[in-house]
Amino acid sequence: MNNPIADLSLITPCLLVIMGVSGCGKSKLAKGLQQQLNWPFQEGDNLHSEHNIQKMSQGIPLTDEDRMPWLQKCHDWLKERQTKSNGCGILTCSALKKSYRDILRKDIYGSFYFIYIDVPPEILLQRLQKRKGHFMPASLLSSQLETLDTPEADEDFIKITVANDPFEEVLQKVLLRLQQISIKS
Repeated sequence: MNNPIADLSLITPCLLVIMGVSGCGKSKLAKGLQQQLNWPFQEGDNLHSEHNIQKMSQGIPLTDEDRMPWLQKCHDWLKERQTKSNGCGILTCSALKKSYRDILRKDIYGSFYFIYIDVPPEILLQRLQKRKGHFMPASLLSSQLETLDTPEADEDFIKITVANDPFEEVLQKVLLRLQQISIKS
């Protein structure tokens, strides 16, 4: 059975925050979207301070105080894309709490969507245990899952549920949803 393929010409420029807990596939999806759409991309992990990276590397969860400067950097990147990149850009950011998402979307106008990647915890744990070269250890997964406020109806978001789906199918699901949203606007 053939899955439908999105018509990229029908997707209007927007700001996207690819969100979810560590190991859900934010970076992979964001890079796939960037390749398809040719929009600016920022890996949110690269905006963390050295202090935050060291803390997480040691298996210590970040506090809200630790996260605030990072979230502000993420917001600033989005705000800059709004004015300098035709209102389009793709950012990865866990955005676990609604209050964090509020910071990210503050004073942002135009089309803006969170893409929430929902993956079963047992699959997340397997992914994190296999991952090499990343500062976020599998031991912090439970704290991230406890912190997660799933997006609510009053937030503009696209939820993608992923288990062991092939990456191309996940990417096409997101592109098709963006196409549908663009057509409705």
